[in-house]
Amino acid sequence: MSQLALDLGVPSTMVTEAVYARAMSALKDARVRASKVLTGPTPANAQITDRKAFINSVRQALYASKICSYAQGYVQLQAAAKEHKWPLNYGDIALLWRGGCIIRAQFLQHIKEAFDADANLENLLLHPFFTSALEKAQDAWRKVVVHAVLTGLPVVEFSNALAYYDGYRRATLPANLLQAQRDYFGAHTYQRTDKPLDKKFHTEWLDLRKQPKP
Repeated sequence: MSQLALDLGVPSTMVTEAVYARAMSALKDARVRASKVLTGPTPANAQITDRKAFINSVRQALYASKICSYAQGYVQLQAAAKEHKWPLNYGDIALLWRGGCIIRAQFLQHIKEAFDADANLENLLLHPFFTSALEKAQDAWRKVVVHAVLTGLPVVEFSNALAYYDGYRRATLPANLLQAQRDYFGAHTYQRTDKPLDKKFHTEWLDLRKQPKP
């Protein structure tokens, strides 16, 4: 699935990260050696004051991450259907997973309802049910990811899903800076967000570096 996602040019980041997590887990001997050398944060910096509330936050983070996982999967299905001209019924696919499959998520019915309402739904995150669910969960979701970072715990899927959500909901991303980097190395020109997109710019970056700082 990860290889096909790369071929299709779609960000199925969560399933790919899950594969890498398994690969990291398999490096047991190396991790044991590294644990004796590499240090992490001081756990006291991330104390939990309300255990019950934190458990609920983890539950919300899991729910939000699962939604993002399904959203990515459907985007890949849609891309594959377009590439291969497959007449897929996405609502029926959701219910198909219930029959004889390990997946038993209750919101499979909501996925069917979403695609029944709009067969061309661009992304599950844009359907009101899932938009509302993510809005309600995201504060807890972010707190869990921050807590894990402060604790030094790699919650790769929670953080990966959150990065996908934040990346998808923003009109402008840091990747825009790649244009400037390409212009620095090869004079490929770049666009500016404060100027019309049909205008191209080039900067003599080395000369700019030599100018005295104010």
